[in-house]
Amino acid sequence: MTGRQRHVLVLGGTTEGRRLAEALAADPAAWRVTSSLAGRVERPRLPPGEVRTGGFGGPAGLAAWLRAHAVDVVIDATHPFAGTMSFNAAEAASATHVPLLALRRPGWVAGPGDRRHPVASLAEAARVLPGLGRRVFLTTGRTGLGAFAGVTDLWFLVRSVDAPEPPHPPLTEVLLDRGPFTLDGELELMRRHRVDVLVTKDSGGTATAPKLAAARELGLPVVVVERPPVPEGVPVVPDVAGALEWLRARTA
Repeated sequence: MTGRQRHVLVLGGTTEGRRLAEALAADPAAWRVTSSLAGRVERPRLPPGEVRTGGFGGPAGLAAWLRAHAVDVVIDATHPFAGTMSFNAAEAASATHVPLLALRRPGWVAGPGDRRHPVASLAEAARVLPGLGRRVFLTTGRTGLGAFAGVTDLWFLVRSVDAPEPPHPPLTEVLLDRGPFTLDGELELMRRHRVDVLVTKDSGGTATAPKLAAARELGLPVVVVERPPVPEGVPVVPDVAGALEWLRARTA
């Protein structure tokens, strides 16, 4: 692939995906970048370059798209919990012999004094909540709230970028907001709403990490939904610099 423009498909929707697209778009002689967004956020921050929105129709549809658009490399920079898309990408890349890299920000590491309760799913988080608190700060995004719909005796503060999809718990207050957040802001929010337990996914990154520091300072238990695995055999890098290094090595 040396000496010509290479077409990179970035499966994005994350800060890392947008920053990777920015880095590639800055060198148009070397890279043509197309970012694919799931379309679940109403007003996404669009990256530079070409942008497509919506699904591909499963692994076969993605494979057909890769062939039709002469894609040289796929970077899976989706959210760490977009498990279905990651496995579809692995299957499509294998079928088309297109190199695939997963760009995954590191997960959050428990700190001294954390009261961390790891769980494997949202359903498990809902099961453990009644023994941990009565007023829940739920920061797992706008989808999947149905896992908590049967928890009728706890109060939930649900924060998401867009309005959450039903069903959701009967005692719910919705807060529409987008990070980055601050420690002072998270402390004020949790105190004002008398939150006594936090629920989050292990998304990693710095934009929403202050909620963990606030929970630690307040001595609150934190229910953490652990990440699904990356497809076997797919190389993983933790940041944009690593992805660019990998790309240059593949195309040298």
